[in-house]
Amino acid sequence: MAGQRTRGLRVAVVGGSIAGCAAALAAHRAGAENVTLYERAPGRLGERGMGVAVHGARYAELEAAGYLDAAMPWVQLRHRHWYVRDTACADPLGRRIARMDFPFRTYNWGSLWHELRDRLPAGTDVRSGTRVEAVTPAETGAEVRTEAGGERYDLVVGADGHRSVVRGAAFAEVRPRLAGYPAWRGAYPVERLADPERWPVGECAYVVFPGGHLIVYRIPAGPGDPTGSRVNWVFYTAPSTGLALPADPAATAGSPDERDRSAADTLSTAQRELLARVADALLPPYWAALLKETARDELAVQTLYDFTAPRYTAGPLLLLGDAATVARPHTGAGAVKALQDASALERALSSTPDLPRALHGYDSERAPTGRTMVDLGRRLGDALVARTPDWSALDQRGLEAWWQRADGSGAFGGKRLDGRQS
Repeated sequence: MAGQRTRGLRVAVVGGSIAGCAAALAAHRAGAENVTLYERAPGRLGERGMGVAVHGARYAELEAAGYLDAAMPWVQLRHRHWYVRDTACADPLGRRIARMDFPFRTYNWGSLWHELRDRLPAGTDVRSGTRVEAVTPAETGAEVRTEAGGERYDLVVGADGHRSVVRGAAFAEVRPRLAGYPAWRGAYPVERLADPERWPVGECAYVVFPGGHLIVYRIPAGPGDPTGSRVNWVFYTAPSTGLALPADPAATAGSPDERDRSAADTLSTAQRELLARVADALLPPYWAALLKETARDELAVQTLYDFTAPRYTAGPLLLLGDAATVARPHTGAGAVKALQDASALERALSSTPDLPRALHGYDSERAPTGRTMVDLGRRLGDALVARTPDWSALDQRGLEAWWQRADGSGAFGGKRLDGRQS
């Protein structure tokens, strides 16, 4: 049972995405009755339609903890097939070099956001379209300042992404580090896919080439979308392909609480045409055609960073999700880690009425996981993009041995909620 101290806490959550909604839910469940959620974007965010993959074991833990709902639409993946381009192979999918078990569930980002947002109690003070300009620790608590003025809270949770204004107040020296290559992303209704029977529903494809790889899997349609499942793909390439975008100067300037310009309308026609040419040159025909089927408004590019804060708490400030740690998406655990952070926050606040002790417990549990995931993301980025092997020379046994070395810690898909590897 939460004590009187927890019930009386005034909690501010900065950032209203998946991490922010989960953090606000965690605070409520721990007993806090006064929770304010700040989100700079106006309206609801559920229209985003990209995919989220959750390892089956991590799903079981998060469902038991109350942060994933079994009724939410999902697609079960069972295997991961590895393909290479081979002109001597008649199969348009390419030559398959390996098949591995891949027990992941896939979700639509918008559905997951809606699920968490709609679970917030009616008393949650949600301030959409409100940009937090500064957070200032005080003798007791911290002040959150917006254009309308400042308000004091006992606890301020930073769930505002990799350019977090809360992290800037806690650890001004921490800057996101550019990975050196982007991730191109697309998602569209599977009905537009030519010959979909060639690619079974429960299969994830890793299509590998020198200097990068393409990942493809199906996801459910989002809320209000009358179509069925969607094709979801992510394409990583080294700068040598010519697809690397210019460095984002705001990443080193540390400008607070701004989102990457990743919408399709930020991509030039020349960049989209180059993407299509690179796909034709590097991918087997089926996967190149799948990628090129993506329409302008279904295509995005993501600048990749990695970093982790030295601690997850500083006085009355607490970091969660990408505000605390950004690991490259190769880890398959971005959304998982944010939900795990929220679950840990709930347990910490519920376990003791003493706020400093609760924050210390949260930091002790989650900061080591952040370091593990950043290390894993860098190692997988090196193995899958920067220093790729001779894929065509690998067979099932060779690729399994290569993957075991690349994964290293065994944390792919996320560490267990108790902090141990799977």
